[in-house]
Amino acid sequence: MKKTLMGNHAVAVGAKLAKVDVVAAYPITPQTQSVELIAEMQAKGEFKGRYIKVESEHSAMAALIGAAIAGARTFTSTSSQGLAYMHEMLHWAAGSRLPIVMADVNRGLGAPWILWSDQSDTLSQRDTGWMQWYCADNQEVLDSILLAYRVSEQLCIPCMIILDGFTLSHTYEPVDIPAQEKVDEFLPPYKPMAAIDIDKPATVGSLPSSKDYFRIKRRQAIDMDKIEGVFDRSVEEFASIFGRRYGLTEGYRCSDAETIMVMAGAVATTAKEAVDQLRQEGKKAGLLYLRSFRPFPTKQLKGYAKPGVRFAVLDRSYSQGHHGIIFEEMKSALYTCNPRPGIYGFVAGLGGGDITVELLKEMWAEADAGKPGADETVWLEEAR
Repeated sequence: MKKTLMGNHAVAVGAKLAKVDVVAAYPITPQTQSVELIAEMQAKGEFKGRYIKVESEHSAMAALIGAAIAGARTFTSTSSQGLAYMHEMLHWAAGSRLPIVMADVNRGLGAPWILWSDQSDTLSQRDTGWMQWYCADNQEVLDSILLAYRVSEQLCIPCMIILDGFTLSHTYEPVDIPAQEKVDEFLPPYKPMAAIDIDKPATVGSLPSSKDYFRIKRRQAIDMDKIEGVFDRSVEEFASIFGRRYGLTEGYRCSDAETIMVMAGAVATTAKEAVDQLRQEGKKAGLLYLRSFRPFPTKQLKGYAKPGVRFAVLDRSYSQGHHGIIFEEMKSALYTCNPRPGIYGFVAGLGGGDITVELLKEMWAEADAGKPGADETVWLEEAR
């Protein structure tokens, strides 16, 4: 069934189709409508799960951790300062190996106070042990919720589904809503590998020895390395049922590109237009869309690093005292390539600044000319 949905509502519909058992959430702009719709669906009897109204985002994640330990399929949604407030609990969820799925609607972090979107909130949580998947449109938002449960529940690793504030969250797009029986075929009821039994009390997260702690973290790392294979197999089944296919990365007109733009999120759709215009001008431009930031798709990225290819990396975040975060990750991922490609870093769109086709073409031209230094970040401001 085709329906016009805003991104926030695509989040809610995805959670409903996944037959989530427990939702715990606290509203924050621009995420609010996602959890409001779930509450409305529950009031109408359309959503059968339990909805826990909490007093903070920290409490929301704490409640889901308890529910997930008891064997429930769990979901929440947040944004910006709310995600930052959850920080401690994000480590607990990942370290406890709980397949919680959360949507984050990107919004810049204060101070100063800002309501508009950039990727600072999610990228600042990159070391918490969660998968991070970025979405370019509202169809991808809904589909990614379903895929996240499929992958997370096989590996016991939580997942963030990330969409741009306002650009996607409040923008309506046609979305194919799959039939419930098709979703049930793809995503069967959750069967936890382990769960608390109230008749057999046990402690969870008790103090281990340093040796056991080391082994636990190494096990997390090993299972993170398995995500690519599990994701690919899940996508194959998803494509056979729903007819749509996704990858950890997506290349656009990259086969003969000499300079490839790299970015995550909805701006990738604008970048496709920029690439098309550059191609019409005879320029060998390409686009590499990062759908997965964690795990970082190093293997796929190396496939694009052909001799002579340059990368223009667009960041909508900045690690103060160093570089844009995706720029840092790209340099690390491609460091062992021989020859090592030129990688150029650009920052734009912080706090919701408009990233236009013209701005992207300017970025591409600078990287194509090799103007910025390898350790230099170029700050691009929108035209006023």
